[in-house]
Amino acid sequence: MQLSKLETLIAQDSKLLFTLTSYVLIFMIYANVSILQSSILGIVASSLYVLINATFLGHAFFGKEAAFFRFMLGLLSLVMLIGFVAWLALIIQNLNVTWFTLVLFVVATLSSLLNRRMKDRNANESAKPN
Repeated sequence: MQLSKLETLIAQDSKLLFTLTSYVLIFMIYANVSILQSSILGIVASSLYVLINATFLGHAFFGKEAAFFRFMLGLLSLVMLIGFVAWLALIIQNLNVTWFTLVLFVVATLSSLLNRRMKDRNANESAKPN
């Protein structure tokens, strides 16, 4: 599957399938860090989490760029957002496994909401006559 097709499929997220997938991946990451401690499960779950949420953010903020640059800029945005939310969690309380899971949940929710809001805004802008 090409990157642009995968990116379009994830960015549309009409039935919140990828948002729910992201939440399931957060649970898998939490279970892996807390109990299972499997490297393979951690790599797969984290990679899919990053793919989905970087695509959300890339589509929300950089919708007019090429697919590769949109994904890379979305990845940069995701790292910055995780860092910011983790910093806030660290200020409130120590960043342990539970708080890190909460950070991932907040970032996934923000990514999904931003993607949906910007998708509606971009659709309205493209429908307006010049």
